Amino acid sequence: MKKAMLLVLFILAVTGFVMAQTWVPPTDVLGAHNNQGRGCAGCHAPHSGAFGSGHAPIKSASDSGSYALWGQDASPLYGATIAFGDQGRYVEVLPNGIASGTQEVGGILLCLSCHDGNVTYQNMMTNQSYEQAIGLLTNKAYGTNPIPTLLGNDGTGAGNYTNDHPVGQNATLYSRGCPIQGCGEGVVWANNVFSYNPSTPFATFVTNYGWPALAPGKWENPYAIRSDGTPYVVCTTCHNQHVMDVYTATSSSPIAGNTSGYYATFFFINGPYNPNVNIVTKNYASAPSTTQFCRQCHFGESNEANNGTFPTQFQ
Repeated sequence: MKKAMLLVLFILAVTGFVMAQTWVPPTDVLGAHNNQGRGCAGCHAPHSGAFGSGHAPIKSASDSGSYALWGQDASPLYGATIAFGDQGRYVEVLPNGIASGTQEVGGILLCLSCHDGNVTYQNMMTNQSYEQAIGLLTNKAYGTNPIPTLLGNDGTGAGNYTNDHPVGQNATLYSRGCPIQGCGEGVVWANNVFSYNPSTPFATFVTNYGWPALAPGKWENPYAIRSDGTPYVVCTTCHNQHVMDVYTATSSSPIAGNTSGYYATFFFINGPYNPNVNIVTKNYASAPSTTQFCRQCHFGESNEANNGTFPTQFQ
């Protein structure tokens, strides 16, 4: 009888992890990208693009606003060569303008026009995480020093991008048909989309967490594709620039098997990501969403790839 009761309690506890979440966003979902009250026009100037922003001088942006009504001066980044991550071995050469509206433009160049801080203007940014600045980040493990939001001017020296996650055409998402470190674990790249084989370690991972950064997604594929058909990482693979603090599960992007529900996220992360969850002793047999999100691509470090499996703790 005692064993049966313990089994029931364990099932109820695990069920609590996998039930659809009902997270309520604590702020306006656009959050930091409300640009201190300017709202959508802080990025998408409805008239004249960057010329109409009244904010920064335009250097040579003859195509200003010709893509996504972009309202920031991105011209200093045109054609720039940036060496990301791991001693700079992921070199990205940015497009020569924004008019093409390519995946590199929408997924990297426009992001850097605000978040670079080295060759572009800081565009009203305070270079501190919004969640930290307004007190939403309660996990003391993050410390008290400002969490920077600029890549090329983050306090380590202007122009340092080697401490930033690689993006661009050399930051490919698969090798021999599978994600980084995920070879042989069931993930398939074909017809410009990822899929996974059932009854494989990665399928178990999707059951325990999801795969919002690799799945076809709610509106489009969150990764870019090279001319040779190879997928690669862009800023919007990991970030949803329009929704800061909540991720919604859908049929095309299920979370822990749920096709609906609202999950906590921080830092505009494109998936459930809650750094305020503290894994305490009684919950060690679970995986925090902050870890699970990264394991979508870095699958070799997942529980499922190492003969284990744990439910995800979302909140």
